[in-house]
Formats: sequence, C-alpha cells, structure tokens
Amino acid sequence: MTTTTASSTPVSVASSSSAGAAGGSVINVSSLVSQLVAATEAPQQALIANQTTAVTAKISAVGSLQSALATFQSSLIPLSTPSAFNAQTAASSDQTVFRATAGASSVAGSYSIAVSALASSQQLLSGAFAGGSIAIVGTGTLTLSLGGSSFNVAIDSTDDSVAGIASAINSASNNPGVTATVVTGSDGAHLVLSSSMTGAANTIQVSETDGGGALAALTYDSGNTTHYTQEAAAQDASFSVAGVPYTSPSNTVSDALTGVTLTLLGTTATGTPATLTVANDTATIQSNIQNFVAAYNTLESTLSGLGSYDATTGTAGALQGNPLLTQTQNQVKSALYSLVGSSNYNSLASVGITTNSDGTLSLNSTTLATALSGNFTAVSQLFSSSSSSGIAAQLNSQISADLATGGSVDTTSKTLATQENALTQQSSALNTQMAALTASLTEQYATLNTLLSSLQTTSSYLSQAFANLPSVQGKANA
Repeated sequence: MTTTTASSTPVSVASSSSAGAAGGSVINVSSLVSQLVAATEAPQQALIANQTTAVTAKISAVGSLQSALATFQSSLIPLSTPSAFNAQTAASSDQTVFRATAGASSVAGSYSIAVSALASSQQLLSGAFAGGSIAIVGTGTLTLSLGGSSFNVAIDSTDDSVAGIASAINSASNNPGVTATVVTGSDGAHLVLSSSMTGAANTIQVSETDGGGALAALTYDSGNTTHYTQEAAAQDASFSVAGVPYTSPSNTVSDALTGVTLTLLGTTATGTPATLTVANDTATIQSNIQNFVAAYNTLESTLSGLGSYDATTGTAGALQGNPLLTQTQNQVKSALYSLVGSSNYNSLASVGITTNSDGTLSLNSTTLATALSGNFTAVSQLFSSSSSSGIAAQLNSQISADLATGGSVDTTSKTLATQENALTQQSSALNTQMAALTASLTEQYATLNTLLSSLQTTSSYLSQAFANLPSVQGKANA
C-alpha cells in the first residue's frame, strides 16, 4: 500500500466552538468559506499580478528608451543640417582697430580693413551764464531737432534757469536722443547738448518761440553758430574693405561684407591696414561631434541595459528580445556604419570615430581635426547631407519618426497601456467573482450547518431515548 500525504493545508470544517457537540454549529462557515475562496482566487490573482509586474516593467523600460532617444537626438541637431556647419569665426589682426563677428552667410577668406575715421556724435557747449546753474534764462518754447526728429520743450517760471532747462530737455517724452547737462566754470554755467546718435546727418538744432527774447541765447543751427561752441562734430565712419571704400553713420557695420558685422574701434595709419580673417569654425564643429559621441555612448548603455541578460542571477532586461528594442538598435547601427559621399572622409571611422568592443564609440581628436582642416565640406556632408543620407540627418529623421504619434515607441507604449488596463479589469472582475463565490458558499454552508445541527440534535435525543429503553422494560417485568 502506498501512503499519499497532501501537500496543501487541509480545509478545516469543524467548528472551533464547544457548542458544536451540544446542538450548536457543526461547521465554522466563515473560516471554511474564506479558505475555499482563497484557494480558488490565489492562483488566478498570482497570474494577474505576475503579468501586471511584467507589463509595468516594460512600460517603465519603454519610457527609459523614449527619454534616452530624445536626449541623444538633442546632440544631433547641431550636426544634422548643412546650415549647422556654416558656423564661421571672424578674427581681427588688430583689435584696437576693429572687432568682428561672422554669421552663417559669411564666406571664408582674408580681407584688408583700413579705417580713416570713426563715426562720432555732435556735442555743443553754450556760452556762459554768469549767475551759475540757477541763472534765469527766460520762458517760452524751445524746439530741438536731432537728425530728422524734433521735439518741443515748454519753459515756464518753474524751470527757466539753466539747470531747469537742462532737466526739461532730458525729461521730454519724445526726445530722440539729446542729452542736456550743466557744466560750471569760473566764467559761469554752460549748457552742454550731446547727441546719442552718431553720423553726419544726426546734428543738433535749437530754435525758440519767445520772439527773440532771452531763450534766443540757446538757439543753434548751421547758419547760427554764435551761441555754442562745437566740441565734437557729427560725422560718419569712413573705411574700406578689400580696398572698397564705405561710409557708415554707425561704428557697428553689418552691410559692408556679407555675413560679417564689424565694430570699428580706431583708425589705421595710411598704408597699414588691419586684416580680417573669416574661417570655418572647426572648434565648434569638433565640440559638437564630441558631444555626439558622448551622447551615443550614453544611449548605447541604456539600450544594452534594457536588452541585457545576467546568466549568474538569471535576470533579463525588461526589453530583452522585444521587437521595439531590436528595431531601434538596428536602425541606429545601420546609420552609424553607413557610407556617405565619395571622398576619403565618407565614414565615421575615416574621421576618427571608431567602435569599441562593448559597442561604445571612441573619438580620435587628432584625426578629426585633420579631416576638418583637410576637407571641411566632406565632413559636413558625412553628418548633414541635404539628401538626408548624412549620418546625423538619418538618425535625427529616424528618431523623430519613432517618437512621433503613431511611431514605434508611441505604438508600443499605447499597446502596453492597453494591456495594463486589461489586467486591472481582470483583477477587478476576479474580485467581483470572488465576492459572489463567497456569498454563494456562505449561503450553502450556512444551510448545511443548520441541517447538520438539526441532525445532531435529533441524534442526541435518540441516543438518550435508546439509553432509557432497558430501564422501561425492566419495570414492566417487575
């Protein structure tokens, strides 16, 4: 005979109450139902919990993948279009003469810059007023103009002094750029009018409307120069670029040489011009490529972790074998190893970017610098070819498609969210089923308990009755 031992905990049906032997409850209904429902629910709930854990882990992993791709994509922007490689530097051989900045439309080359005059603004010094800054000048209206703009200043008894007139000019709401100050010397107070605008056309003129009264001492124009001394003249900058003469009302000039802004600071001696050198900004491009390599290595670490497997612990990455991860890795590697153009610099390896045994990239800065100085255009095409075949252009386009609504990442995320919702509904439905089963079993076993209790009472009565039968027979025989 073979003896079999049950491995599961036996279901208890006996009442723990002492009343069970005297007509009370025979079955502990609550305990029995709880054990039966738990035995039914546990394996189903465990299956749902395991599936939910797996789906939740995948949702988190897809989120990590999405974030990693977006971060990597930010390193592609400075390399993915031809215009990104249009960065230029502008250098001055003499920064006491001029400084320069180069924009995207500038063209590499060297240009001689000769500056004969700087743009300047006009400054006028009035005659002296013996009473000082509080000396009364007069009332009326002054009309001041600067270049093509003019404004009126009403002077009354509250501001008819030299200082008051200066304050009224400065506070005028439509003043285009005339500043008034008071300078006091041994001969008295002088009103100084200064223009904030350079250029020969931006001269100051002053007229008055008090009928030739006291305010006439402050008037000035090209035909009336007796009341002021011109301390500085309004003039244009005069210079040449590559021998071509040019004038400008400002010392900041952006239209003399395409894509280049010149800031004139001083003049050059006759026959000794300074030199402007415009060149490709290889330092910025090299830095952008270094950032690309570092960003890719971060991405590769994330992708490897999501698809990894640790044989020692038996732990797999959340997306191991997942089509989304496999597709992403294949797309990235396909772009990295593609050939672009027909020059000697048509691959990442040719410009110093090589693959390590762990899948990360290494950059040889010397090789890259040589490539940039040797054939800048080819390096630009390698990364940013306008036909989208450039490596950075390909990757940027692929990642944009993957992350877009309806793309592979978005579709996978929505599928996993649907699965998670379905599992939540399954768990809720199971809870409802178990509540119904609990009610049903409780009713069934309560009815059975009542029946068993009744039978127990009847059995007790019959046992007592049978026990008294001999005594009855004995009395009859006597």
